[in-house]
Amino acid sequence: RDKMENESGGPEMPLVCLTDFQAQARERLSKSSWDFIEGGAGEGITRDDNIAAFKKIRLRPRYLRDVSEVDTRTTIQGEEISAPICVSPSGFHCLAWPDGEMSTSRAAQAAGVCYVTSTFASCSFEDIVAAAPGGLRWFQLYVQPDQQLNKQLVQRVESLGFKALVITVDAPIVGNRRHDIRNQLDLKMNLMLKDLRSPKEIDALTEVVAAVNGKIEVYLDGGVRTGNDVLKALALGAKCIFLGRPILWGLACKGEHGVREILNILKNEFCISMTLTGCRSIAEINRNLIQFSNL
Repeated sequence: RDKMENESGGPEMPLVCLTDFQAQARERLSKSSWDFIEGGAGEGITRDDNIAAFKKIRLRPRYLRDVSEVDTRTTIQGEEISAPICVSPSGFHCLAWPDGEMSTSRAAQAAGVCYVTSTFASCSFEDIVAAAPGGLRWFQLYVQPDQQLNKQLVQRVESLGFKALVITVDAPIVGNRRHDIRNQLDLKMNLMLKDLRSPKEIDALTEVVAAVNGKIEVYLDGGVRTGNDVLKALALGAKCIFLGRPILWGLACKGEHGVREILNILKNEFCISMTLTGCRSIAEINRNLIQFSNL
């Protein structure tokens, strides 16, 4: 549905950007579910800094170029995707929508992008695959002390057609998630976090890209909220960005259709950003688009 009704029965304003979904998701979810999705570890400083860091970067517009056709397609690990915007791993999607990860999987398949399924998905991996059998899937693994368990889990997802493993290497302990402790949130299994990396992901991107020197693809996960953010990440060397919280906002608002809208909005914004900077394809995005004098 393009419009939803508010509590008084009248039509609500359409959701036209990611933060619109954020505001409505907060209204729709219980406090404990919202705090789990939106909260960070400790004071949430790294989460907030990731978003703020993008705002400091300025793009350089380019004019008098033929941008009548703009192609957002790219590849990751040799697989074509419709845009460099994919779904990062996060657990317990059923907190946002009854079908949980099955809805997320269907939306990613419809959008033509990769969905990284979390070890702590609230739906079975088999159900997630069955919901979107033609989708591109990677699996995020928290390595457990029991090596036999790790082996069984890897074999299980490999047999289901997952194309790659995303290994979490930065979460040796569970972060101090104060909101979840206050809410006494109990998800019936051990929980570890993926977002415990260096502060300001976008600031670290240039160093990471330089260190790998083209030998491997570099992806960015953290702080992306607009199409401009996507372009900035790619200009600084990322091959693709991955979305976390915004996916759950869309899921909380409209289920599968909400996730589709989130991905479509960001893709359209990214296409506009490419057009205004004179980029007709992903290959034309480079560091020259960044106004480094403003950093």
